[in-house]
Amino acid sequence: MDEYNRILIVDDERSLREFLEIFLRKEGYEVTIADGGQTATKLVEEGTEFDLVLTDLMMPHVDGLAVLEAVKDRFPDTQVLMMTAFATADTAIEAMKKGAFDYIQKPFKVDEILVVIEKALRQRRLLEENRQLRAEVHRRYSFHNIIGRSDRMRSVFDLVQRVADTRTSILVTGESGTGKELIAKAIHHNSRRKDAPLITVNCGAIPENLMESEFFGHVKGAFTGAHANKTGMFAAADTGSIFLDEIGELPMHLQVKLLRVLQERKIRPVGATSEVSIDVRVIAATNLDLEEAIREGRFREDLYYRLNVIRIEIPALRHRRDDVPLIARAFLRRFAEDMEKSIEDFKPEAMERLMAYSYP
Repeated sequence: MDEYNRILIVDDERSLREFLEIFLRKEGYEVTIADGGQTATKLVEEGTEFDLVLTDLMMPHVDGLAVLEAVKDRFPDTQVLMMTAFATADTAIEAMKKGAFDYIQKPFKVDEILVVIEKALRQRRLLEENRQLRAEVHRRYSFHNIIGRSDRMRSVFDLVQRVADTRTSILVTGESGTGKELIAKAIHHNSRRKDAPLITVNCGAIPENLMESEFFGHVKGAFTGAHANKTGMFAAADTGSIFLDEIGELPMHLQVKLLRVLQERKIRPVGATSEVSIDVRVIAATNLDLEEAIREGRFREDLYYRLNVIRIEIPALRHRRDDVPLIARAFLRRFAEDMEKSIEDFKPEAMERLMAYSYP
């Protein structure tokens, strides 16, 4: 039995309440009983939270649908099972539309209701885990996880905040290790696309002969070894964002195809005869000087201007030394926790050495 085991039983029939209470307590659940809808709604409105509410539908004064509405209004993740001896299709549909997990007809077998209870509690657990995951993602990729109070970093945060919810392509530039991927994640997770995928692609790590298939997918039989249809990374990012890291490493023939995707917002899988519309926000990053790459003929100028609609330049640490103590102490706290050590701060001479380092 896990922690999600708090059950409220609501029924105006005393014998059924007592039977379910005894049975479910033996199964290890934490059980509260209510003798009707009025008692149940009062418990919920006072802030008592349950993982599952097992309620009769037909009760005097306050019926099961009213209990369902009160529970879902106060605690949306709480699962509600409706019980009734007068089941009709209309009442079942109405209960399900209002958020009931399932509908059980009386009389029922105890092993059957136990299976439904376990499924409902599993759903409750998944909803809570998903909520916690979303909160953790937001915490990690909001600005709180990107450390910096210097004027240059404040300017970066301000720009990210202003452009996060636009549809425009963004180019993030800066030296290796300056946090370009963190900025890309902050852009995505502070936008209206945050609940859709963010697909990260390292353009320098994919073999050139596989790049087009990885980017746009392929159809079965498109080439030797294409035994089934494959979804590409752009299609996987549909309605979300794609982060093209090391965009300067993209070969010329892929640059042409990427330019067309940005212009037309359509992709064509390798071997396909038709295009597929996509809605993807492109965030690209590079530590190269793309303007120099254009002069040398290694990067298309038209693609550069398509990507460089909004540019966010991340300063190197040596250009924002005011942030060194903040970052150093953040790492100190993290490693002290990991190693279960009690280390509160750096000695003054240690901090002086950190401040004096050149950070090449």
